[in-house]
Amino acid sequence: MRKFFSSENWLFYLKHPAVRWNVVYLLVVTLISLVLAFTFNWLAGLLVLVLAVVGMTVSLRRLRQLVDDTHEYLQNLTYQIQHGQQEALLEMPVGMIMLNARNEIEWINPYMARYFKLEHVVGEKVGTVDKQLADLIDQGRAHQGAQVVSWRSRQFEFLFQPQYRVAYLLDITKYEEVEQRYRQERVFLGNIYLDNYDELIQGMSDSDVSNLHNYVTSEISKWAETNHLLMKIIDDDNYLIIGHQASLAELEKKKFKILDTVRQSTSQQNSPVTLSVGIAYGEDDLIKLADTAQDNLDLALGRGGDQVVVRAKDQPARFYGGKTNPMEKRTRVRARMISQALQELIDQADQLFVMGHNNPDMDSLGACLGIRRIAEMNGKQCWIVISDQHPHADIQRLMNEIDNYQSIKDHIITPDVALEKATANSLLVMVDHAKRSITISPELYDQLQNRLVIIDHHRRGEEFPENPLLVYIEPYASSTCELITEMFEYQPREGEGLNKVEATAMLTGIQVDTKSFTKSAGTRTFDAASYLRSAGADGMMIQSFMKEDPRSFMDRNHLISRAEINGQIAICAGENDQVYGSVTTAQAADMLLSVEGVEASFVITLRADGKVGISARSAGDVNVQVLMEKMGGGGHLANAATQISDSTVDDTKQELIELLQKTADNSSQEDTEE
Repeated sequence: MRKFFSSENWLFYLKHPAVRWNVVYLLVVTLISLVLAFTFNWLAGLLVLVLAVVGMTVSLRRLRQLVDDTHEYLQNLTYQIQHGQQEALLEMPVGMIMLNARNEIEWINPYMARYFKLEHVVGEKVGTVDKQLADLIDQGRAHQGAQVVSWRSRQFEFLFQPQYRVAYLLDITKYEEVEQRYRQERVFLGNIYLDNYDELIQGMSDSDVSNLHNYVTSEISKWAETNHLLMKIIDDDNYLIIGHQASLAELEKKKFKILDTVRQSTSQQNSPVTLSVGIAYGEDDLIKLADTAQDNLDLALGRGGDQVVVRAKDQPARFYGGKTNPMEKRTRVRARMISQALQELIDQADQLFVMGHNNPDMDSLGACLGIRRIAEMNGKQCWIVISDQHPHADIQRLMNEIDNYQSIKDHIITPDVALEKATANSLLVMVDHAKRSITISPELYDQLQNRLVIIDHHRRGEEFPENPLLVYIEPYASSTCELITEMFEYQPREGEGLNKVEATAMLTGIQVDTKSFTKSAGTRTFDAASYLRSAGADGMMIQSFMKEDPRSFMDRNHLISRAEINGQIAICAGENDQVYGSVTTAQAADMLLSVEGVEASFVITLRADGKVGISARSAGDVNVQVLMEKMGGGGHLANAATQISDSTVDDTKQELIELLQKTADNSSQEDTEE
């Protein structure tokens, strides 16, 4: 009893809010009761006092018991939590490493210790125990959040907390293996197309056609079976392939040797067949996958065929093959169909705008003049969009000649004027290019990108308009002027045909792009030239346009004198601070190719816009297009170029040399593997 009523004991319990408020409540009730009782009857007051004391004693005992039970429960709970935390640190399936300020291991949990087996690690520096783990911790200091890492042949989700100097490693090897297997077993679709099959079998006997088709199908079937692919014949010149992405990775490692196999074997039989393949992956929707595969096949065909395009939707494309010059596969039927389709679009438009690429050449401007004439023959106005500056001397001479033709001169406008004239029903024709990045007026392109026609003879690249109304890309044509010249045969006869300056400009464009009919000139090229000649093209005017000023003549010869020839490759680099015209650079590359033993030439110069340009030429054995694409440019197998920003001529030359060496090493490795 003394212990119960001791002041020290009650001071402890009165600290508890529940006890404190209950004591106050009982005291208040007791005092009120005593006052009322003694006011009316002292016996009643004494009785109330006794009852109050007994009631307070019982209540306080019960409150004390309640507090004791609560305190004991909290102590047990705290112990269990602390014990659980300790057990979790020791038993949880997450590796933990605690470091001190000197980057020494202070403690590791048992789960982590099993990765070190019997190694002594506590007290040792991390770098001494495991260099790779030390590197991961250093990376974790700068990396916010968890990251997946590879350590000791396993995959971990790794997190380092610098403020506590604690590293956590969660073993996710099993889940990574499942995810890897999922990625490898995802389906890819591919379309295989025989580029020149229809043209090849013309004139062949039925038995020869059957033998050729059976041979090609057999080779593709064996290739598919070897690489665990499902192959189905869609048409005489079209096949479908289905496989897993693991198989696709192996095919890419082998560089799709089926292209070389079919081309070389059929060439020996005097029936050279080339394949174009479009492959799509990374999409669960099979319809979208099929659409992407078809888009990739179109890209392969647009680049000239004999190659494979591998791409997931909205991802960069990967190219394989493309080792041969494009073969002439277009027909007059296709030219007529394109011409008629263009006529229909012209009829539906209120006006036309036509523009070439930046720094236009004779093929670009000649094509613009040809489209303007076709529009006029169909009763529609056509505006030629061109900038005020003409860096090439031949273009300036042509513009001076156009001054004598008021009807043409009045239809040549600047990009700013074109933007003011354009309406929602206008039609934009892009000639000699298909890239927004190099067009004369990107703003006009943006305004009319859904009312767009593309006519070009360059291989199609990754940068390409999304929804053009009409596309006429023929990489095997000599020039855009050749393609447009063929359209005049199918235009209204009552319209006025080409005049002298238009025919001359277009013929000059063909002559420049074919190096005076010595390169990329087929029978159709000479037919187009004959038509333009009959339309009034003037040979003397062509010579006048193509005359070279003394400065560019001297610059070209100076560049050639700086050439370095190493085996079959000629590399010529100008000075870091000397600007050369792009025409001069291209002419130097052409002339270097005429040197005996030179199969490819590269001329590197500083351009007027501050960029470093490379003009690349090939006799056919070296694919300069692929090389220039790797440096941000493009073009044809035998004629390509690129422009590089924020670099010097010397640095660009070194980059090119390293690329050539890497390409040569890869080629040697492939030959060794074969």
